[in-house]
Order: sequence, then structure tokens, then C-alpha cells
Amino acid sequence: MRVFSQSQYPKRDLPSLEGFLRECREIARGRGRYQIASISLAVREIDPLAVLESIFEPREWHFYLERPMENWALAGADEVISCRLEGAERFDQARAFVAEALDNCILIGDLESPFSGPHFFCGFSFFDRPGDDSPFPGGTVFLPRWQVSRIAQGHCAVANVRIDPDSAVEPIAKKVWEAHRKFFAFDYSRPEAECSRAVDRPEGRAAPRQKVGADRLPFRDAVRRALADIRRGRYRKIVLARALDLELSGELNPLHALNDLRMRYPACYAYSLANGRGQSFIGASPERLLRIGNRRLTTEALAGSAPRGRSAAADAVLGRELLGSEKDRSEHAIVVESICRRLRESGLVPELGAEPELLRLSNVQHLRTPIAADLSEGLDLFSILALLHPTPAVGGAPREAACPAIPDLEPFDRGLYAGPVGWVDHRGAGEFTVAIRSALVDGRRARVFAGAGIVADSDPDSEWREIDLKFNSLLEALF
Repeated sequence: MRVFSQSQYPKRDLPSLEGFLRECREIARGRGRYQIASISLAVREIDPLAVLESIFEPREWHFYLERPMENWALAGADEVISCRLEGAERFDQARAFVAEALDNCILIGDLESPFSGPHFFCGFSFFDRPGDDSPFPGGTVFLPRWQVSRIAQGHCAVANVRIDPDSAVEPIAKKVWEAHRKFFAFDYSRPEAECSRAVDRPEGRAAPRQKVGADRLPFRDAVRRALADIRRGRYRKIVLARALDLELSGELNPLHALNDLRMRYPACYAYSLANGRGQSFIGASPERLLRIGNRRLTTEALAGSAPRGRSAAADAVLGRELLGSEKDRSEHAIVVESICRRLRESGLVPELGAEPELLRLSNVQHLRTPIAADLSEGLDLFSILALLHPTPAVGGAPREAACPAIPDLEPFDRGLYAGPVGWVDHRGAGEFTVAIRSALVDGRRARVFAGAGIVADSDPDSEWREIDLKFNSLLEALF
């Protein structure tokens, strides 16, 4: 990776941009391989989701991640380079892909701005080899052509362009120049009819037809089989999910649904990953898998659930009952214990509070324990991903016994459900959420996922109701 100082091209005009790209082409010729020019520009107030909506193409790659409560959002569209990964070595393969790409990157611009420089967007399936008909492979990593971000400290637009030894520089420079001018003062104006479609959700937009997961009996049977395995000591906990297949009256724009999700659930990660073939995986997840910055790791244990109350008093009672629930505390302790054990086995020293706290979302509340550690040498983001995924909150414990049992108990392929979705930048920093409370959107079809943790005291009907509660967050946004 090379970084050009601003003093090398002090003027911000089209001729200077052309000069920079010509220099990138000379480097490509000298090295005998393509280079990626990454140009960052601090811009005015910008909404990354609105920008992504304005350039949305159903058959183009995109990525979106936002946590409204923390006042940041990151979006990327189109694909410069990408890789599809499969198998047990997929996190190592992702690391190698990012390292090779960065070796070919040349950076310039406002690199002190948050979210500046090249960011690689990633999605990994729950199992390292999803089903043959899965629209997403075991791992997807791509570098976007256009990237925009918002954070409390500022806003940034990034263009990543591929420069080959024989590239014509002038048309590339003109395209980047026009794009950066647009991003610097983005105009969200659209025809009135189009704006109304983006804001108003038409009545009867979708008619659900439940295919998988609508029948309670198979799920109750799966829970009973899992409880029998727990009694036999096969595992202590297993997470079982349900899926609803929905048929829609018209094609669903995943970004419009995502806007509803981010407004309804500001404490959650709103996310979307599109595969460039018309399918998107969207959701609103309350669970952080990891955040890494300045050699500091932040993760969390999230397990144990209860509904919200209709009044302040009822809500407080439900929260107190959750904090005192032996069943939920036991389930939560399994997750905390497993995460901390994995961190210690890698030489890290986890830091956490003595008691779980309540994470209150608009329709459900959870037991949550924040966990942090300083990263030691030799560990990076992909190492930690491999270490933590899947946590017992979405797989089970011990995972070596629980996770292989899941396909026998669930009548569908999880795909990206409960897998890691997030980003890593050129500095090695990154953030990933666990892709739960999610939906796979494909034109007029959507498959909605949610799950529940099964432990020794679980009741099949209670677990069914818990999943119904989680389904509501997506169904209300989709319809």
C-alpha cells in the first residue's frame, strides 16, 4: 500500500486528478499488475442510505451498515474487486485477499477523516459451506467503487478505481471528478412520484404465504429432540431458528425496508448486503460480534429475552423478571463463559462486568454483557472472527457438538443467517454484527429468519412465542 501526501498534488482539480491517475498507471506498468487508486474526500452533511437509494440497482453489489444510536453509517456500491470463499479456511482466505488488494492500493486525499480510505465489505454464512442453492457463498468480500459514510465527526466519500497498465486515464478521472462533485453537495431531489414511493409504503404491497416455519408441530418436535440431547449431555445449549417464506405482490426494494428498520430500531445494526445478482440480505441486529480499533477488541454476550411492557411499570417488571430468571441467566452465562474462554485460549485477557445489564429494544429486551480486551501481537480482525464465530448466542455450547446438530433440526439452509456481516479497512480496524433478525430478499420473495436458544429449562411453546416476537421487527418493516 502506498500513500500519496496532499503536498504531491496540492490542487484539487481535474488536471491534478489526471496526473495522480497517470502516476498510478506508471506504477501499474512498473509492477506488471493493476493498481487500485483510492481517493478520499471530506464532504458536507450526507445520508449514506439516501445516497445508496438514489443509485440503487437490483443487480449491482451494495453494502450498508448503520447503528443510529451511535450516529454512524457506512455504504458502498458497485464492485472493483471481489472474492467468493468456501470451506473451513475462509477467514484465512479473506485475510489473504484483503492483504493482496492493499498491496496494490494507492491512497490519496482526506485520509484523516473517519471512514476514509478503502474499506472491504464482508458477509460470511453461518456454516462454512452453505447449501448448493444458496445465493451467497461461504464468504463474500468486495471493495466498492463508491463509498460514503457519516459519523458524528464528519462525512466522507471515497472512490476506488482500478488502473491497469493500459488504462485510459482521462475518462476514469472525469467519472471520479463528477462523482466527487456530486457527493460533495449531494442532491437528493427526485421526481415527485418516485419520492412518494420511497416514503409511503403502499397498502397491500406484499401478501405473505408461509411455506417454511408456519407449522408449529415440526418446531416443537425439534425443540423436544434438542432437549433430549441436552439431557443426554450431548450439549448444554443449542440455538434453533425458524424461517418464513413470503410471497410479495410486487418487487421489494430492500433499502426502503431498511429505512423502516433503522427508524424503528435505532439501538440495532441496520444492514444490507447485495450479491450483484438481484438478491439482498437485510436485517436489524442487536448483536455486535466485534469491533476492532487501535488494537482494542470490543464484543458482547447477548442471550436471554423478554417482551417489552405496555407501561413503564409493566416494562420494569418484565425487565426485573428477566434479570432474575434462572433459565435466562443460565443461558446468558453459557454465552459469557464460552466467549471469555475462547479469548483466554488465544492469550487475551477479557474485561467484563460482574452482572449482565438490560438491552432494551422497541419490542424486546435482552440480557447483555459487554466484553473487551487488548489485542496481542499476531491477532487481527479475521483471527478474531474465526475465534468468535459462531458464538453460543446463535449456535450453541459447546459449539463443536451443538452446531453440527443444527441441520438435522432445522428444515432449511441458514445461508447468511446468524453469520458475520461487516467491514475491515486499510488500517486493520473493522466492525461486524451477527446477521440475526434478518431477511433474504429476492424480487417478489422474501425469507425471514429468527431463532431462540434452547437450554434444559426451555419450553417449546415459549420458544415459539419468543421467535414470533422477533419476527415482528422485520415483518412490520417489510409490510
